[in-house]
Amino acid sequence: MASKYPNEDLPTLVAQAGPLNGQRWMIKDSTLIGRDDTCDIIIPDRQVSRHHARLVTTPQGTKIEDLGSKNGTHCNGQSISEPFFLQDGDIIQVALAQQFVYLSSDATLPLEALLDQPEDLSQLPHKLRLDKRSRRVWVGKEEILPPLSVSQFQLLELLYDNQGEVVSREDLVRVVWGEDQAIGVSEQALDALIRRLRDRLAAADPRHAYLVTVRGHGVRLENPLLEE
Repeated sequence: MASKYPNEDLPTLVAQAGPLNGQRWMIKDSTLIGRDDTCDIIIPDRQVSRHHARLVTTPQGTKIEDLGSKNGTHCNGQSISEPFFLQDGDIIQVALAQQFVYLSSDATLPLEALLDQPEDLSQLPHKLRLDKRSRRVWVGKEEILPPLSVSQFQLLELLYDNQGEVVSREDLVRVVWGEDQAIGVSEQALDALIRRLRDRLAAADPRHAYLVTVRGHGVRLENPLLEE
């Protein structure tokens, strides 16, 4: 049977952090991920269930579903409870064992842009670093896993681009929720998002408060230098 996609436009899964780092698979019809030898993508780690997750191509796009795994599947930092369609650049985390990036076609992004922490990031002097291309975040030498959610990363990215400066609450809302929805976003919704991001950073480095709230003004990212 002919593929649903021309060969050059096959959706692709690229392994990032984990035992399969650097490998890539073109997604055709159904792709089973798990620890069992019968899986299409085998992750040799005890955290991974025998049949952990499945990718299915449809005329509407590629759908991912968790198969009742013990340690869960995350997409962009959100636990998967129901099947849903992937978007180009989505980050998939299988348990805490293996991370993938989903590309809507094989030519979307060069492989070298998706692998381990880029050299230019490793040379930066600050402790918290992020890669905008793959939406990955490191605190020191440790990557934050599961990945941050899309909204958490957008919030952190804006603060990172203006680190040391106070970013107004209005600007935070506008960037995360968009111009059209910004008016309807409550103070509580922004506070909850800041709290969740603060908790994720604190789990990686409890010794430093990265997000500083300046009452009446906004939020500032305090990004310390790497310890010698």
